[in-house]
Amino acid sequence: MKAAQLTSYGDVDVIVVSSDVEAPTLKDGQVLVDVYAASLNPFDYKVRRGYMKDMMPVTFPLTIGGDFSGKVTAVGGGVNHVAIGDDVYGSANTFGGGSGAFAEVAAAKSGTVAKKPQSADFINAAALPLVGVSAIQALEDHMKLNSGQKVLIHGGSGGIGSVAIQLAKALGAYVATTVSTGQEDFVKALGADEIIDYKTQDFGTMLTDFDGVYDTVGGETYTKSFVVLKKGGTIVTMIEQPDKELDKQHDVTTIQQSTQITNEKLAHLAALVDAGTIKVQLDKVFSLDQAKEAFSYLETGHPKGKVVVAVR
Repeated sequence: MKAAQLTSYGDVDVIVVSSDVEAPTLKDGQVLVDVYAASLNPFDYKVRRGYMKDMMPVTFPLTIGGDFSGKVTAVGGGVNHVAIGDDVYGSANTFGGGSGAFAEVAAAKSGTVAKKPQSADFINAAALPLVGVSAIQALEDHMKLNSGQKVLIHGGSGGIGSVAIQLAKALGAYVATTVSTGQEDFVKALGADEIIDYKTQDFGTMLTDFDGVYDTVGGETYTKSFVVLKKGGTIVTMIEQPDKELDKQHDVTTIQQSTQITNEKLAHLAALVDAGTIKVQLDKVFSLDQAKEAFSYLETGHPKGKVVVAVR
């Protein structure tokens, strides 16, 4: 089968697209899928660059990617929520027990697969799993965001941010977001109430008395976020280790989120998409042969929404 693989740690030149990769074999608790599309996440290039090698060592060659959409061709023992022929989406990340998404065929743990939204085609469905579940987990599970509350979402034009804005508005929250110059109209269309250009404006002096902050940026952005929170507020960060001293000083709670993709969360996400609550935000679609170009674009092009690879 054809697949895009990493041959070592490094820049995009370590990505090789080969047509003679051995197809994965099915195990109990897995599903086998003909992959139609896969999407890129920052996690994928952080793995490639070696940022995770101490925590998550890999064996090369490694098939890239987690997010996918496709059609089930086989189910292993113990799998009963999807069947052969179902159109599905989810994660086939190798760190989660899968075989990698940037391939014509992928194996995935059944717990990370669900029927795709009926209203989304394969390209759009592939853009959803990690970013959609991340937003649900942060806003609904960790923050327990309610109508009338205020939330600051950093990186609102990115994959996670663009979903989080829509979800927060659906929950009835007032949404502020940080973006770079030129992305204001994009996030305004998603429903953002207040937009801060982080290159020319200081959100720390503009915002106050917020119930929650969703941090997908880290660094100084995380540490500056404490001043906008009310006492008892919550920061959910995808990047930083919680700073307990800052938590205590400001009487808030920091939660470091490691997104857990489950079929229950995917089913919830699919329902939100089919209800029109969340609309997929696609920036650009590449072919599998253009895997290098897709990663170069993700890493340097500041995409609005998601970058997707069409596999079939």
